[in-house]
Amino acid sequence: MTKKVLVWILLTFFVANVSVARAQQQKKVPRIGYLSTGDAASESARGEGIRQALRERGYIEGQNIAIEYRYAEGKRDRLPELAAELVRLKVDVIVVAGGDGGTQAAKDATKTIPIVLTGAGSDPVEAGFIDSLAHPGGNVTGITNLSRELGGKRLELLKEAVPKLARVAVLHDPGIPASVIEVKEDLPVAARALKLTLQPWEVRDAGFERVFAALIKQRPDGLYVPPSGPLMTVNHKRIVGFALKSRLPSMYVNKQYVHAGGLMYYGADEAESYRRVAYFIDRILKGTKPADLPVERPMRFELVINLKTAKQIGLTIPQWTLMKADRVIR
Repeated sequence: MTKKVLVWILLTFFVANVSVARAQQQKKVPRIGYLSTGDAASESARGEGIRQALRERGYIEGQNIAIEYRYAEGKRDRLPELAAELVRLKVDVIVVAGGDGGTQAAKDATKTIPIVLTGAGSDPVEAGFIDSLAHPGGNVTGITNLSRELGGKRLELLKEAVPKLARVAVLHDPGIPASVIEVKEDLPVAARALKLTLQPWEVRDAGFERVFAALIKQRPDGLYVPPSGPLMTVNHKRIVGFALKSRLPSMYVNKQYVHAGGLMYYGADEAESYRRVAYFIDRILKGTKPADLPVERPMRFELVINLKTAKQIGLTIPQWTLMKADRVIR
């Protein structure tokens, strides 16, 4: 065998192996685990928002990225099992679309797979999920939407929209720490400043109709729903339906309530939040460790008012309040 032939064979072998290696690399599609405390219907807006934000970064589901969806459907006790399933599937990232329960379940299931927060739940530092916003440590990063800290502003906006507001019913799930803290510590301070009386109501698994019946007897002037867990999320249309039927002006911390017929939403700009979630996923898939990605607070907030609902319950929203709205549903 001549030297030239030998070189040619070696080069051919090398190129073939490189081509195979590249093909294998190209075939490896990153997998994202999507862990939700709600169900597919209640998660549709957030899920599509994150998918759209990923598409803007070049990740297209079914082509160069795969997403494994797991929904607890309002049953918190299912979260550990669902998180464990995602770990067994060896996903590259777990996106927690929900509050503290989902985050804790993901953290308990894995110490190595990166976990990205979507903004719901308690302050992640207070909850013990991260060391600090600037230096998360461990395998958790993402965004925190400051939902609890905005409670006073939400009450203020509701009072502005309904000047005669005096008594506000607060519907909350006692199993959600962020909700309990807001109801017991944050809202009373704001209510006193606004000269409002709060009427807290705990809702448990099968207690909606009982609470609704009691609420009617108390005759509140408005309804406020603080940071909600899976129970409230799955039943958001039921809650909105009650508010409409009772002609109660209502304020929510999740935009899906307003799209379902609730009166007002004030909180982080959700579209921007989705884009930031996609940013974290992109950085992690490109090799950055979660511990090196600071947890972000929202930069923009939005007020959404459902004018159709206002008309339906016989409420005239003051013009100066409408002028503050980032979006008016007509």
